[in-house]
Amino acid sequence: MTSDSGVVANVPDSANPDVVLVGGGIMSATLAALIKVVAPQWSVTVFESAAEVAGESSGPWNNAGTGHSALCELNYTPAGPDGRVDPAKAVTINEQFQVSRQFWSYLVRGGMTGSPKDFITPVPHLGFVTGEAGRSYMRARHEALAAQPLFEGLEYTEDAAELARWIPLMMAGRDPEQVVAATRSVAGTDVNFGSLTRLLLEDAAGQGVAVHCNQRVQDLDKESDGRWKVTVEDTRTGERRTLRTRFVFVGAGGGALPLLQKAGIPEIRGFGGFPVSGQFLRTTSPELVGTHQAKVYGQAAVGAPPMSVPHLDLRLIDGDHSLLFGPYAGFSPKFLKAGKLWDLPASVRPHNLGSMLGVARTNVPLTTYLVKELLQSRSARHGTLTDFVPLAEQADWDMITAGQRVQVIKRDPATGRGVLQFGTELVVGGDGSIAGLLGASPGASTAVSAMLTLLEQCFPDRIPAWRPALQEAIPSYGHRLSEEPALLAQVRSETMQVLELNG
Repeated sequence: MTSDSGVVANVPDSANPDVVLVGGGIMSATLAALIKVVAPQWSVTVFESAAEVAGESSGPWNNAGTGHSALCELNYTPAGPDGRVDPAKAVTINEQFQVSRQFWSYLVRGGMTGSPKDFITPVPHLGFVTGEAGRSYMRARHEALAAQPLFEGLEYTEDAAELARWIPLMMAGRDPEQVVAATRSVAGTDVNFGSLTRLLLEDAAGQGVAVHCNQRVQDLDKESDGRWKVTVEDTRTGERRTLRTRFVFVGAGGGALPLLQKAGIPEIRGFGGFPVSGQFLRTTSPELVGTHQAKVYGQAAVGAPPMSVPHLDLRLIDGDHSLLFGPYAGFSPKFLKAGKLWDLPASVRPHNLGSMLGVARTNVPLTTYLVKELLQSRSARHGTLTDFVPLAEQADWDMITAGQRVQVIKRDPATGRGVLQFGTELVVGGDGSIAGLLGASPGASTAVSAMLTLLEQCFPDRIPAWRPALQEAIPSYGHRLSEEPALLAQVRSETMQVLELNG
């Protein structure tokens, strides 16, 4: 095997795995775990370009760790022109998170190493608004969600004294005449997706999954027999090798789009990506952390994109508590924190140029928002924090850079125009031999649902045989918890007990 001579070594056929997973994040880790449930005889190999897994979007400092379940994220419950709130998206996201919790519980019961407290802890989730319009919205939101079984126990208040008990740090020093309102769920959680990813991959490795770091997948080529030739480069030595596999999943975060483009599948045509970097203010002050034991989400400013929703999060990372406030958006053409400055221009193709230019023309508010964010001074950023924490002292907070997000740009089939979306998109090749995941939030929290959808789309003929194993791992598989209160109560009780969320 040589590094720079242009010769690429082939691995012996016996070393060619059934499945190759590109990227060592929460998506690949979840898919590896699911495959070992339904097809334990399959050989699986994971390639991660960094020195360690979970270094990009799955890293705990690179995301809010909310355990997105729509308990507090107001952008998942939009109000219509008549003021009524549609709960549909919130119900879907909450149900997807319940699926994740069931699968994690199954793995913990099966002996996944570590304590559940290494990756998930109970933290109340609140939505918080100010002003008459905000209060009217919050009342409507609570009315819409309180009727849903998945949101049982959601509390509402507009009483400042009650809020002072719920979120004392945010209420101290606030104008007593200000109109405030909030919802609270004590069923919320904080999730360390970096720790969870490592636990999942360690458990999978114990079952024969080969996990390789410092190995970057450079190219994907479809061969005449239907298998994929995967070219992998050692990032330390530059040596390259090729192997062949029956199935490839590209779960490389922002790196997924370029690899799917290299694979040349028709389904990726028209897709583009818009990278956005994020920053958070962080404090580890014991006094501040001790008075804010919650995750609180507010409303995005008028005209601002969903990614700008301000939130003040309690985090538990590696045994230490801290508070994060943000996000403050930035811009970098990189598709990964460890990416390259030419990632964005290199992703432009004739088939997606129209989509990307169309988004640039129609998303003036996003452009304006990003420019304003980039021009913000430190004092201006502190001013945003004081809207949430009136008595916040600038000296108590430092700025950290979070993960790089690549928002999905796709062509609208109806209009032919480019559309910027803020969710995730599963792209599956026509014959089901390759799939990739694009986009960001809610992302990690719904990883199990996303990977179940992948199995269903890529291996539809195998699902009937796999169904019993899937239902053992995820009791609600094939059911809707939102429509079966008895099943919901059962799985909620079991997962809370196994994941130690009763405290």
